[in-house]
Order: sequence, then C-alpha cells, then structure tokens
Amino acid sequence: MLVVGFPAGAFRANCYLVAAGAGRECVVVDPGEGAEDGIEKALRDHDLTPVAVLATHGHYDHVASAAAVSEAHGVAVHIRSEDRHLLTDPAAGLGPELSAAVGSVSLPEPRGVEPLGEGPLDLAGLRIEVLHTPGHTPGSVVFSLRAEEGGRLALTGDTLFAGSVGRTDLPGGDPAALATSLRGTVLSLADDTVVLPGHGDSTTIGRERAGNPFLT
Repeated sequence: MLVVGFPAGAFRANCYLVAAGAGRECVVVDPGEGAEDGIEKALRDHDLTPVAVLATHGHYDHVASAAAVSEAHGVAVHIRSEDRHLLTDPAAGLGPELSAAVGSVSLPEPRGVEPLGEGPLDLAGLRIEVLHTPGHTPGSVVFSLRAEEGGRLALTGDTLFAGSVGRTDLPGGDPAALATSLRGTVLSLADDTVVLPGHGDSTTIGRERAGNPFLT
C-alpha cells in the first residue's frame, strides 16, 4: 500500500493520498485549505489517478479543496449526510472565533457528492471500512484499511490524535458522543493499527490506549 501525506493550510491539516501502489488509482482523503498543489505533486510523483475524495468530516480545514479536486479530476466527494452542508457553508461548522479567523468564505459545490453510509467502500482497489464516530462533528468518520502486506491503517480525522482527541466546543460538537465513539469504535481497533490523524504525527492505537490522557 502507498500512503502519501502532507499538512496544508493555516491549520496544518493532514491530507492523504492512499493507493494500492504507485502507478495505480488512489483516493484523496481530506483535501483541505491549500492542499491542491501538494495533491497534484503527489499524483505526478507517484503516477496516481484519483477516483474519489473522502472526507473524515466537513470542517473547512479538511474540505476546502474538495470541490477543486472533484472538478479537476471528475470525481465525487464522499461525506456523511450530517456534514454535507459544510462543503459549501464552512462558517456553519466553525463558530464565531474561527469564522473570524477564516473570514467570509463560501465554497463551490463539488461536481458530485456521495453520502457515506455504514458499509465498506471498494475504491481504487482498496476495501475501506467506514466507521461513524460522531463527537467532533455529527458526521465524523474513521476510515479503516488493511494493507495487502498485513498491516492496518486508520485515518481518524479530528476524532483521535497522537496524545489528544478532537475538540467538541464547535457547532455540532458533542463530548458525550465523542467519548462513546472513542470507547466503542476507535478503541475496538487492534493495538498495532497505525493511526493517521487529521493533524500532527502518526501513532498507533496501542500507544494511545496506553498513554493518551483523554482515553485513560
């Protein structure tokens, strides 16, 4: 499996391209603010062809470039229906403080939008499990994949970070729902699962289970 990740934009949100290997189709996960150039470079460097955009949730720093990628490559954006409105109305998910920092921003409608359900996605030669993890936003999800080499990945968006968890003080945030998602869904993953979060460095489920103060 090939995973290319890089932080983008003022909020340094991680964007990931995931493929079965170089020269293959790929999915683009969380193309946020300022991610377009990094995505195009990764596509060229690894000879990848995007077939879908996947959003772990609808916040601006994770979907600001979703419509541009959708239009440029003729692919749909996959997002939970609860966060669908944030694709074009980012202020609805930011609250007054962050809205002031971002400014008055509206985003174009993507070429196509597909609602994420509970079942797996078969895209780019990958089987991607979609785990609904409300709390940070009502439509937050974790994407879980098993590599042919035997390892497992979890792209956790802003649900789980190395040493921390997602904030719940923005519109739609729910601390009780986040606690349930972490305990019932995220911590059910195997300890050797590599966590690729929406911000910051990678980690593992086992490391977070043992040392993350928000989980212990």
